[in-house]
Amino acid sequence: MVNRRAQDIRRLNRFEMLRRFYAADTAKTRQDLASETGLSFATVSNLTAELLDAGVLVEAGHAGSSGGRPRALLNLNAQRGALVGVDVGETSVRTELFDLSLRELAVHEESLARGEVTPEQVVELIETGVQAVLDTADLPRAHVLGAGVSIPGLVERERGVSAYSPYWAWRDVPMRDLIAERLAMPVHLDNPLKASTLAELWFGAGRDADPLVVVTLRSGVGAGFAFGGTLFRGLTDSAGEWGHTCLVLGGRPCRCGRLGCVEAYVGVNGIVETLRYLAPDDPLLALTRQEDRLLSELAARAATGDAVATGVIRETAGYLAAALGSLVNLLNPEVLVLGNQIADHLGEHLLRDTRAALADHTLAQPLSAVSLRLSSLPHDAVSRGAAAFAFEGFLDDRDVFGPVSRARSARARAKAEAIAED
Repeated sequence: MVNRRAQDIRRLNRFEMLRRFYAADTAKTRQDLASETGLSFATVSNLTAELLDAGVLVEAGHAGSSGGRPRALLNLNAQRGALVGVDVGETSVRTELFDLSLRELAVHEESLARGEVTPEQVVELIETGVQAVLDTADLPRAHVLGAGVSIPGLVERERGVSAYSPYWAWRDVPMRDLIAERLAMPVHLDNPLKASTLAELWFGAGRDADPLVVVTLRSGVGAGFAFGGTLFRGLTDSAGEWGHTCLVLGGRPCRCGRLGCVEAYVGVNGIVETLRYLAPDDPLLALTRQEDRLLSELAARAATGDAVATGVIRETAGYLAAALGSLVNLLNPEVLVLGNQIADHLGEHLLRDTRAALADHTLAQPLSAVSLRLSSLPHDAVSRGAAAFAFEGFLDDRDVFGPVSRARSARARAKAEAIAED
C-alpha cells in the first residue's frame, strides 16, 4: 500500500508539472515549475530529469540571467511520438491524431448505423479511423505511443471491459483486447465522462479547479468528478452515471429502461421530446436523426427570439438546473463545466437560463462558491481526453520510467541542481 501511495503521488506530481506546459504553451525553467506547482526544487529536478531522459521534455535554450549560469528552458517534445484519441458515440466513431503537445494532426469520422451494433463492427471502424489519420499525417504506426478509446456506458478500466452499453446489448465485452489486437499498439479504454473530465483537467476550464464537476451533454448524459487534481472513479469505475438518476418520478422513459432519468430530459432525445410537447408540428422534428443540425437550427432560431426555440431551451435549462442542484449541494464544487454536443450548440443561451434557474434548486452557500462555465476546449473534448489517457499510460510505462531510466536521470538531476546553485 505504501508503494502504491508513493507511485500515485509521483504520478500526480508529474501531472501537475506537465499541465503547466499545456496551460501556458511556453518553455519553462525548473525554477518556474517549482514556483508554479509548489513542489520542491529537488522533486521538480527529479521529475524533469526522468522526462528529459524519456524524451517527453527537451531543452529549449536558456532564460535570461542577471548573473551566474543561465537557467535551462524546458518544453514539451512534440516530436517524441503521436497519440490517438477515439470517441465512440451512438451515431459515429471519431478518431483524432495528436502530437505530444496535443496539437491535432488529423481527424477522421465514420458514421455508425443506428440500432444494434456489434463490438466487431466498432473495432473495424476504429481500425479504419486510425489508419486514415496516420495516412493523412504520413506517420508510421510505430510512431504512435498509444491509443485512448472512449466507449459509452460503464467501462471497467483496469480490465479493459465494456461492462454495459446504454446503446447496444453489450455486457462484459473485452474491448481493449479486441482493439489492441487489431491496432498493434497500447490501448487504454474508458468512457466519455472520464475522458471529458480529464480533458478539462489537462487543457480546459478545470486546470486550477478543486473540486471539479464536468457534465457531458449529448445523446448520453453524465457527470465526471475530480478531487485534488485526480479523477474520481468509484469502487467499480462507475462513478458519474448521473444521467441515470431519477429527476421526475414516473416521468419519461429512458433508454436504460427506467422512468424519469435526467438523460430523458436534458439529453438530445430529451430536447426532442420537449420540442414535440411544446410544438408537435414543428419542422425541426423531421431532423431527429440529424442531431447536430437539429441543435444548430434550434440555436439559430433562439438567437432571433423564436418563441418555440427559446421555450425549448428554457424548459431544458430548468430540468438541467434541477439536476445540477443536487450535484452542487452534494459536492460543493469550485467549477462546474457544461460540455459536449448540446453545450457546444446551445452555448450561452443554455448557460444563462440554467444559471438563472439554479438558485431555485441549490443552497445559497454552495451556489455562491461555484462557477458555472461552458467548456472552452476546441474540437471534441472526448477524443482529446481519450488521447490524454494514452499519454498517461505512456507515462506510467515501467519500461520508460524504470530503474535504468531513474539511474540515468540521477546524473541529469545532479546537473540541474548544480545549475540551481549558481
